[in-house]
Amino acid sequence: MENHIFTVTEVNNLVKRLLDNEPMLQNVCVRGELSNYKMYPSGHHYFTLKDPEGAIRCVMFKGSAMKLRFRPENGMKVVVTGRVTVFPRDGAYQLYCNTMIPEGVGDLAVAFEQLKAKLYAEGLFDSDHKKPLPPYPEKIAIVTSSAGAAVHDMIRILRRRYPIAKVILLPVRVQGVEAPPEIAGAIRYADKWHIGDVIITGRGGGSIEDLWAFNDERVARAIYQCETPIISAVGHEPDVTISDFVADARASTPSNAAEIAVPDQGELLRWLRGAGERMEQNETARLETLRQRLETLAKKRCMTDQLAYVQDKRMELIHVQQRLGDLAAGHLAKKKQGFSALAASLDAMSPLKVLGRGYAMAQSGDGTILKSWRDVTVGEQVSVMLGEGGFTATVDKPLEEVTKHAGTKGHI
Repeated sequence: MENHIFTVTEVNNLVKRLLDNEPMLQNVCVRGELSNYKMYPSGHHYFTLKDPEGAIRCVMFKGSAMKLRFRPENGMKVVVTGRVTVFPRDGAYQLYCNTMIPEGVGDLAVAFEQLKAKLYAEGLFDSDHKKPLPPYPEKIAIVTSSAGAAVHDMIRILRRRYPIAKVILLPVRVQGVEAPPEIAGAIRYADKWHIGDVIITGRGGGSIEDLWAFNDERVARAIYQCETPIISAVGHEPDVTISDFVADARASTPSNAAEIAVPDQGELLRWLRGAGERMEQNETARLETLRQRLETLAKKRCMTDQLAYVQDKRMELIHVQQRLGDLAAGHLAKKKQGFSALAASLDAMSPLKVLGRGYAMAQSGDGTILKSWRDVTVGEQVSVMLGEGGFTATVDKPLEEVTKHAGTKGHI
């Protein structure tokens, strides 16, 4: 019997039919480590799943890949489900994956940690960015479901604790694929139009799937970009979401958020009563001090005798006048004494004093004081000043001749 000769395509199609008709390979569950993971612009994911003994090529098409709630990474151990078949064009068999979950933990837990690490690295959790809550808000915006019990609990507590505040509800879905864009949009709307002085966003408790809208990156970034202080109140005390890390304040429950957002009117009233009592005591003490001062002033002499003040000031003025007179007289006497000393010194240096002791001063006709015999000529008329009066004289001999006669006086 002659053997049938197959074409390559026929062989590949035959293998494909054999694999497609094997029930165990139509919904197989495979465990392995991700390798050579690539995400193409088309949205399809291609990777290799391997273990210590072997490897298998895998593909996850865009429709299935969009359902992933975490970001697959090389080296991650996962469990995938899908079907094994052959792509006839290449003749290589591969695993067409429908689902993928991390091994040992849920995919949501991995997605939570991945987004948490990403936003932390970007600084969305930094305490420097967190804004203080207003102490006495006038308006409170609540972004949550209008059908849940959480909103009723918050409104009840807000009315009890701080009834003067106005509460504005922005109803949104808090569960499902439509919830994240609605929550993010409501937060942006409330912030843009200043709907409230503080915003509360959250929901009641539930599973991690129920709370997942508050682990969405869009909601986290809307909270981070919000200029209005915002409180995250998701689930119960043990529940922690990405919104809790980004918000300005985290409440353990929605009811706790209402308590954080506003002061307690009972405590405010007690504080106001205490402040009023302190003000009354301070004013009473101040008035008592003023009363005592008034009584003291009323007893003063100027208040009992209207002219006493004027008389006291008159006596002070007289005393000041006397002091000024004494100071002026002393100052004048000191100046006179100095003047007398200067006058005596000047008088002692006066030429008239010298003339009074028997000396004379001779001047030429033009008034020039004669200091040498060479300054005159024979027959010249000179003036002679004495200590008392003076006279004129005519030079009849040279002075050098006169000076030769020792003891001769009065010759010129």
